[in-house]
Amino acid sequence: MKMKTIKNFNFKNKRVFVRCDFNVPLDSKGNVVDDFRIQQTVPTLKYLQDKGARLILASHRSDNKNLASTWLRLKKYLDLKEAEFLDNLRLNKGEEENDDNFAKQLAGLAEIYINDAFGVCHRAHASVVGLPKYLPSGAGFLLEREVEVLFQVLENPKRPLVIIVGGAKIESKSRVINNFLNKADQILVGGKINQAFKIDSPTVYFAIDNNKNLDIGPKTIKMFSNIIKKAGTIVWAGPLGCFEKPLYQNGTKEIAREITKNKKAFKIVGGGDTIFALVKFGLRDKFDHVSTGGGAMLSFLAGEKLPGLQALGYYGGN
Repeated sequence: MKMKTIKNFNFKNKRVFVRCDFNVPLDSKGNVVDDFRIQQTVPTLKYLQDKGARLILASHRSDNKNLASTWLRLKKYLDLKEAEFLDNLRLNKGEEENDDNFAKQLAGLAEIYINDAFGVCHRAHASVVGLPKYLPSGAGFLLEREVEVLFQVLENPKRPLVIIVGGAKIESKSRVINNFLNKADQILVGGKINQAFKIDSPTVYFAIDNNKNLDIGPKTIKMFSNIIKKAGTIVWAGPLGCFEKPLYQNGTKEIAREITKNKKAFKIVGGGDTIFALVKFGLRDKFDHVSTGGGAMLSFLAGEKLPGLQALGYYGGN
């Protein structure tokens, strides 16, 4: 790993811009429903506080809502009386356009930049790739952990390595499958991608009773379960049916249960829909690593260079 991390800086009395990913679900009244992502960044913020940093906290929301309730929830975990809180970065069009003037404006607020937002590292946005050009920059604990875990999957996983791919995002999932054809021991495919992606490979196992992509059936559950039982590492991205509807949740639920029964395997899951399913079934805490980045995780596992990591020098440039 070439990039600097949070341990490489002296933060005493320094203004530190922390890019967080607090794009968390809200209810109809604007209250935070699930603060998992918020909790995952708390160790980074606590460390910075303990080292005497003056925090400037920034995040985005994928909607046009503000971050008031998010910052309120964060204060449940930390005393942040002296921190500065920025509003939804995407309310400024310069964020998504990676506008250099907006990046300079953000950089002017601080003396050091820490990225702890793995979930946006596949986005070439101003606060992700523009800002690090103007400040000494490094990775927070969450970002560092995400990269370490996923790098291990790519380079030296405990075997057998089993990749489970589902959901409806066909293009990004197809790239992951292609990258693992010669790396994984088995790749299990269900959901909408099951019919859209076809390849003749002894590594890839497609659902055989897929019920019009709405759910996998008992034959597929049995086939997948027999493979999962023997796995040393399991990576799961994408539900195996329309689990939101009780009639079609059985396949995703049974495979989730089967994964958690394998006590010897290192279990990784990523993607908003898959994690939402695990929360619904009460199984999220049974996984060893729950990635905070769906698209970023897929891009990393597809072997692509993530702009946010490139901006921190992870790939040896910059």
